[in-house]
Amino acid sequence: MNQSKRAKALRGVAGLLLTAGVVAGCAQLATGDSSVSADTIAMMKASFKSQGPVTVDAILNQDQAQKICSERTEGVSKDVAKQIEETELKSINPPSDGKYLGDWKRGEVVAQNGSGLQFTDKVGGTNGGNCYACHQLAPKEISYGNIGPSLYRYGKLRGNGDAIVKYTWGKVYDAQAYHACSTMPRFGHNKVLTEQQIKDVVALLLDPASPVNQ
Repeated sequence: MNQSKRAKALRGVAGLLLTAGVVAGCAQLATGDSSVSADTIAMMKASFKSQGPVTVDAILNQDQAQKICSERTEGVSKDVAKQIEETELKSINPPSDGKYLGDWKRGEVVAQNGSGLQFTDKVGGTNGGNCYACHQLAPKEISYGNIGPSLYRYGKLRGNGDAIVKYTWGKVYDAQAYHACSTMPRFGHNKVLTEQQIKDVVALLLDPASPVNQ
């Protein structure tokens, strides 16, 4: 393997290692990518083992959207993006009881909880959304990430009409339905959060009494 190919292979392995801890979220390295050699694929498969709630299949196997987004590192065309979004939108399941809003207080717990789908977690444990890792929400929380947009006053600015409620549910459920190749975890699509947890996060964002909207 020449130096250029070796460097590319190492970058691929590094990318996969980075993804292992957030396997339900961002698009992963495509094992069918022609730029990654068969030897590298075999090495990656041999390097991982199922542990805790994380399985080798979950790390290495991709659905169609992940494959497309991983293989096209410079972005996808508008037509491909539209195709991904339309397909993902169809996969969104509304709440089984038709009620989209839960308890914002429980939603804040979900937003603060960063555990879930990591090697060190217990099987059957409660997953969190780790929302503050990427977003600003309640103003009292001074430690937050800025990978995603600020969600402070989310509901106050947008209201809580039927359309925005359903959009917010869908965005938490499967962000790629609205933004192809989004790095936001598909919390409902990949069953990272339960239906009730998603309701509670939606309430955190939209309930007028939520600290997000103060």
